[in-house]
Amino acid sequence: MTSYNLTHLQQLESEAIFIMREVAAQFERPALMFSGGKDSIVMVRLAQKAFHPARFPFPLLHIDTGHNFPETIEFRDALVKKIGERLIVRTVQDSIDKGRVAEEKGPNASRNALQTVTLLDAIEEFGFDAAIGGARRDEEKARAKERFFSHRDEFGHWDPKNQRPELWNLFNGKKSFGEHFRIFPLSNWTEMDVWQYIAREKLDLPSIYFSHDRKVVCRNGALLAESPYITVGEKEKVETRRVRFRTVGDMTCTGAVESVAESVEDITAEVAAARITERGGRSDDRRSETAMEDRKKQGYF
Repeated sequence: MTSYNLTHLQQLESEAIFIMREVAAQFERPALMFSGGKDSIVMVRLAQKAFHPARFPFPLLHIDTGHNFPETIEFRDALVKKIGERLIVRTVQDSIDKGRVAEEKGPNASRNALQTVTLLDAIEEFGFDAAIGGARRDEEKARAKERFFSHRDEFGHWDPKNQRPELWNLFNGKKSFGEHFRIFPLSNWTEMDVWQYIAREKLDLPSIYFSHDRKVVCRNGALLAESPYITVGEKEKVETRRVRFRTVGDMTCTGAVESVAESVEDITAEVAAARITERGGRSDDRRSETAMEDRKKQGYF
């Protein structure tokens, strides 16, 4: 089959599989970041297609804040058991207990940014030289600056001005001792592409992606799920609304959207009409104009 006969999804899939195989060829100890979210679920499917019938040439790695949605953690564990791959979990709570990071205080406290230290410690612990993730360029402006092979220095820091050119699908994974790469096979995908791929592959997902009734608190324009991890202010009110989540993460900063979408087809139609990016409901991205880029420079994924 020639390239000009491929659908756009087939082209994106082929590109992502090629990048995964490049990672397996160029790096000694890669890892696949896996949170149980839709993008990492797509990454698992792509890895299956890239390496079947062999096992993955890398483990799955999850940096758990301890404040994740229970539905996502349950799905993560069930999928790992189903595919029979190795899952490594490192927790922010352990980093707190060791004095590596300090718990944030105040009404908007979150562990989301604290993941950076836990991730860098895990990379050092296992000697990972590449971490594959499902980030996409359409998610947020800082992520639009990433390359497929995104270099990190010996401190895990990212310098957007010091990245390698990527011409003609040639990827330079050369690094010095202690450095590593973040790899983004889904860079050219959009949120719509991900949902269309999920529909085509008939992939299972955590239930929070679909419309359901949930108690939420409206805070600074974001609908945060009621949980033991957030403190409801005196002027705030807990309401039950029909919502779903476009992205998953720490419950303290991941906002829901009001929705009646109960199927992948419904969500695809909803995404087509959306005028706000999927991270538009993430309160951690609103802390400053450069919140994501600042975190990424320090080592955030």
